[in-house]
Amino acid sequence: RRDPPGTPKGERERSAALDRATEFGVLRAAFAGGARAPEVLFELVPGDGLGEGFVMRRVAGTAIARKLLRDPPYAQARGKIAGQLGAILAGIHAIDVATLPPLAERQAADQIASLRGLLDALGYAQPVFELALAWLDRRKPALAARPTLVHGDYRTGNYLADESGVTAILDWEGAHLGDPVEDLGWLCVKSWRFGAIDKPAGGFGSREALWAAYERAGGGTVDPARAHWWEVFGTARWGIICHTQAHKHLSGAQKSMELASIGRRAVETEVDLLQLLKAGG
Repeated sequence: RRDPPGTPKGERERSAALDRATEFGVLRAAFAGGARAPEVLFELVPGDGLGEGFVMRRVAGTAIARKLLRDPPYAQARGKIAGQLGAILAGIHAIDVATLPPLAERQAADQIASLRGLLDALGYAQPVFELALAWLDRRKPALAARPTLVHGDYRTGNYLADESGVTAILDWEGAHLGDPVEDLGWLCVKSWRFGAIDKPAGGFGSREALWAAYERAGGGTVDPARAHWWEVFGTARWGIICHTQAHKHLSGAQKSMELASIGRRAVETEVDLLQLLKAGG
């Protein structure tokens, strides 16, 4: 795993993503702790001439949501994935933080401040996101009683699955310490259902089924109000990221049709946010 060719210098630092050496350490601790993570074999060194990164053992499966949600070979897996994701996440949150490399702690207030910074940097009005940030700030939950390892990008598209279900959790570069419910909320963001909007748990099941599996696996009791807050946060986060990505193209900082096209997704998240805010009172 390494940055794709053409990644702008400093991009990882600006996005708060872990450097590859730290991500390697997180993956090593996760695998050793029994999480369903790929086994890391070794880090790249300067003499390799390949840049920063590491090599993992191959794991079978696909991460393509369209295939998992629609193709016949995955029909049986579709009935299992929501529960598997809940149980796997409980295992991730149970990892002893003492075995991890140094990670930033990001609680709710820190996360709101981060989104506020991204939104202000755009330089143009975004009323729905302003409303969402105000709602989040007024209703932010109490600090997590026990900060845990948070994956940070736990969603459909970031795990591998085969005909039997989930085989490995990928993309750990957003890992940090914080509220474990953050991962549950992010998984349920509507954008990560890939069209299966009636199945909030990543497009594969209900929130309640996800939470029940998480609790059965030792993840602790899920407070629905807290989970709703983190789902609102996750929706706002993704929408602001969409704007930020498009702004890179529009400002000329990084010309890319892919970045430009992501901007259109921000409007979808505005609709999602208004629906979530109405449901949350």
